Amino acid sequence: MEKTALQILLGKQLMTLLALWIIPFVLSLRSQYWRFIFFWLIFSCITGLVMRKAMRKPISGTTPRLVYKWFYFIYKLSYGLGIIGYIVMMFTFFGVNFIFNQPPHTWMDVGLLFVFYGLYYGVLGRDISEICADKMACHVGYYTPKGIPTRHLERNVCAVCGNQLLTDVNESGVIENTYKLTCDHVFHEFCIRGWCIVGKKQTCPYCKEKVDLKKMFCNPWERPHVLYGQLLDWIRWLVAWQPLILFIVQGINWMLGLE
Repeated sequence: MEKTALQILLGKQLMTLLALWIIPFVLSLRSQYWRFIFFWLIFSCITGLVMRKAMRKPISGTTPRLVYKWFYFIYKLSYGLGIIGYIVMMFTFFGVNFIFNQPPHTWMDVGLLFVFYGLYYGVLGRDISEICADKMACHVGYYTPKGIPTRHLERNVCAVCGNQLLTDVNESGVIENTYKLTCDHVFHEFCIRGWCIVGKKQTCPYCKEKVDLKKMFCNPWERPHVLYGQLLDWIRWLVAWQPLILFIVQGINWMLGLE
């Protein structure tokens, strides 16, 4: 029963992901929004290649890092576009546009455009990266969505990418540090951050113990990234349940005699 419910939930997420990916492109094609089509094609082509590497088995040790780098770039780009759009809209509210002799609706449209692009590709990127994170970790063998991992985690091995840990937890690495969770399992810092932020996982990849994100991202400059990820998840939830929300709103309007 539980497995069937999980399959239904995963099927619903996959269907809403495909709808979120395809429907805006079709509507833009009909309306000839060439700018959106251009960026959509670039995103889709590169993401398709990255997904192909993530789904391929056996998986090489460099693949998880490559996948996380791409989706972390999309995540940061989305974050930056959202901030730029918000600033432009705030400038419009305070009348800065009149200094440049620009009508307010022009600046507001630009701000909303940046916010839309940021939120759209942010939600889409996190959904796809979650699928890739699951597939890659399952191929490595130290992680399974449910049940016991197929491989025993050896000492000084990262369960996300399957590569050796070159530095100790208390040492400062030349390229990358090593991070230990409260469950005493250790990982490459880049891998575990990608697993939690990009892959939307809040449990240890090996033992599934809850990860304390506040402790992991204790730097004040990193906390907005966590909050932004939670905002994208909320928007994703809103998209997934949009048909039900519209049905409820239509029912309320019918009961109140507004239609």
